Amino acid sequence: MNLNKVFLIGRLTRDPEVRSTPSGQQVATIGLATSRVWNDQATRQKRESTEFHTIIAWGRLAEICAQYLKKGSLALFEGRLQTRTWEDKTSGQKRYATEIVAESMQLGPRSAGSFPSAGAGNQMDSVKPAASNRQPTAEPDIPVINEDELTVSGIEEEPKPIKDTDLPF
Repeated sequence: MNLNKVFLIGRLTRDPEVRSTPSGQQVATIGLATSRVWNDQATRQKRESTEFHTIIAWGRLAEICAQYLKKGSLALFEGRLQTRTWEDKTSGQKRYATEIVAESMQLGPRSAGSFPSAGAGNQMDSVKPAASNRQPTAEPDIPVINEDELTVSGIEEEPKPIKDTDLPF
């Protein structure tokens, strides 16, 4: 059995770039940075390492990424690794690029007013409403990742007990 599955939680390094293929299919290219923090045993100091990833989203997922994500947004991507090869036209050398092809995405925490309203296009600037007696408008029910806990909110699920008969051994 083979498995090619990637889960990444990180921040966007730039706004998603959306293009269309000649057949009209939408494709988004997303830059994502993931960081790892650890304590160096030799120096007893905190160290950090950052990896940069290229994520490719297709179709409706590409449109959703372009609509709701912007530089600095926290997001979780689930997908698969894919390596492309091509020949460099200037030097004639073979080039490689390993990317993550996104199969799903979950939005991270957001501030009030960060989702675009109808007709707002890609403008995602967070705007605080002026003090008034207006009732708050209902926002879409989209599960988000709490940055501190890295759990999904908005989805309630009871833990299921494990039975002896469910164990494969």
